[in-house]
Amino acid sequence: MALADFFKIKKRQEEEIVPIIPEEIYSTGVLQLQDIIAPSALEINSNHIKIGEKVARTIFVMSYPRFLATDWFSPVINLDKIFDISIFIHPVETGAVLRQLQKKVAEVQSQIHMREEKGLVRDPVLDTAHQDLEDLRDKLQQAQEKLFSIGIYIMVYADNVEELNKTETEIKSILESKLVYVRPTLFRQLEGLNSIFPFGTDKLDINSKMNSSPASSIFPFVSFDLSSDRGILYGINRHNNSLVLFDRFSLENYNSVIFAKAGAGKSYSTKLEILRTLMFDTEVIVIDPEREYEHLAEAIDGRYFNISLTSKHHINPFDLPPIGEDESPADVLRSNIINLVGLFRLMLGGLNPEEDSIMDRAISETYASRDITPDNDFSNISPPTLSDLELVLAGMQGGESLAQRLSKYTRGTWAGFLNQLTNVDINRKFVVFSVRDMEEELRPVAMYIITHYIWNAIRKNIKKRLLVVDEAWWMMKSEDTASFLFSIAKRCRKYFLGLATITQNVEDFLGSPYGVPIITNSSIQILLKQSPASIDVVQKTFNLTDEEKFLLLESDVGEGIFFAGLKHVAIKILASYTEDQIITSDPAQLMAIKKAKEEFAQANE
Repeated sequence: MALADFFKIKKRQEEEIVPIIPEEIYSTGVLQLQDIIAPSALEINSNHIKIGEKVARTIFVMSYPRFLATDWFSPVINLDKIFDISIFIHPVETGAVLRQLQKKVAEVQSQIHMREEKGLVRDPVLDTAHQDLEDLRDKLQQAQEKLFSIGIYIMVYADNVEELNKTETEIKSILESKLVYVRPTLFRQLEGLNSIFPFGTDKLDINSKMNSSPASSIFPFVSFDLSSDRGILYGINRHNNSLVLFDRFSLENYNSVIFAKAGAGKSYSTKLEILRTLMFDTEVIVIDPEREYEHLAEAIDGRYFNISLTSKHHINPFDLPPIGEDESPADVLRSNIINLVGLFRLMLGGLNPEEDSIMDRAISETYASRDITPDNDFSNISPPTLSDLELVLAGMQGGESLAQRLSKYTRGTWAGFLNQLTNVDINRKFVVFSVRDMEEELRPVAMYIITHYIWNAIRKNIKKRLLVVDEAWWMMKSEDTASFLFSIAKRCRKYFLGLATITQNVEDFLGSPYGVPIITNSSIQILLKQSPASIDVVQKTFNLTDEEKFLLLESDVGEGIFFAGLKHVAIKILASYTEDQIITSDPAQLMAIKKAKEEFAQANE
């Protein structure tokens, strides 16, 4: 047989055997939407339903207290469990309700009169019921209130029945503490499932009558939301998993404070904010006492100054700020002299009133020796140095002792840091001043001088800037440095500057008379994990509830409370993988990054 004849016979046999498939049979095989979303199996029991690998139970609210406070449903809404809630609100005709209330009032009045005729003591329950009924009648009659038939159903999900019972008990405990009682829908779990599903049908029909005021308290979306149309992402709202998006420059001032124990993530969260802030054309300046921002400065092409006794970078404390349009040379010079007197109090271990007066006069004469006086334009004149001040003091009556005490900064071991002309430039979007290698005794002095230099530089031209003072408790240890930091917090808004103070030693910070004022002058406050030793001070300062207090004690790294104006939410700070590699302070991660860089460099040689 030829091959062509074979295929002809084969085709004829297939046409005879295979019938044409009817349209009805074909349509039954088409995949519908419900086939995609429906579970593989559904098992209905008396008190729960098994949906696929999950078990679920529907419970309903059966009774309410006489008064319902606002947010009474909020603890359930924000509970960290998996559940669905359906709220059915059925309007009730006012005319029919008024007729029923009239009958009910007559019944109550009758019971009250019968007790009076029998000489029985009055029943407070009947008196209260009569008063409530009359009050509701008046409000319904005057259209101040409306009546509704309300049903609240909650379907709880779990992996097994034991976990389901535990979650139900937790919800019951929360609601019963507010005198709201719930029950499971025994033998009606299927109707409960259909009522929970978004069909808009109340199959259970277990309702309670409520007027408008208590009905409004059920509105579930009461958790605070700090998402705005602009700003940076600070973290995730732990109440409802929304984004905490905020712009510090949209508030009445741009300052912030961060309090946390060591290792709680305060520097990590600050570096994350810096990285995201830089994307919005904001310049950032950091005073870094622990050299934690060096890697960040290197990664984003910032400028890093290591300030120490042996450093090549110097700042002259006698530098003068530019004269603003609304300022006079006399005011600028006077303000700078006052700040310098505070600096020398810190450097020389304090000054008595007589020494304070001598130092004030000596600084003025030192400036005058360079023709810097209130009557002259000193904008282009080179300022004096500490050696010039020492010479002036040595020639003044009563200044010899001060000149001797100052000599260690001009000719002694500490001369290399202060007795030099300024050679640093902060004309870069991101600048870091590190004082880690500065001797501990000189560290507050260094932070004061750096802050003073930054403040003078900021006043030259107004730009959107953020000044970060990490471990600010170093500056709070001295009254002069704390006072200067507070003055910046009060005045920085004028120059479009936000001041971010960060500290782990809460007691030292709040122990200063300027600690609490700095907090009150900060529109943003971030509290991360706290130590038990300092939590009571933090609770009192920030007016925290006991729940918020325990939240801070039990928080993980990067978790805490975010305050912005009058709002505050529980926050979890998260970074992307790339951000984490740039801002991490974990020594193990830093060593791994360093090793990878060395291997990359060797491979390219």
